[in-house]
Amino acid sequence: MSSSAVAKPQMRGLLARRLRIHIVGAFIVSLGAAALYKFGVAEPRKKAYADFYRNYDSMKDYEEMRKAGIFQSAK
Repeated sequence: MSSSAVAKPQMRGLLARRLRIHIVGAFIVSLGAAALYKFGVAEPRKKAYADFYRNYDSMKDYEEMRKAGIFQSAK
């Protein structure tokens, strides 16, 4: 056999080093997911609600529902 020794793998601090790398990666992924949700879901939803309520007339809607017979207490 060969007399040259194989270098030993580094074992001390291995868990701490890998955890540090994975925590940074998880933080970056979570920021990306939050940004995607905010700009892909929350902002369009807020805009849709604002557009709907900009021209919404609740009394007109109430009168249409009353005439359709939806309410039992209002005739």
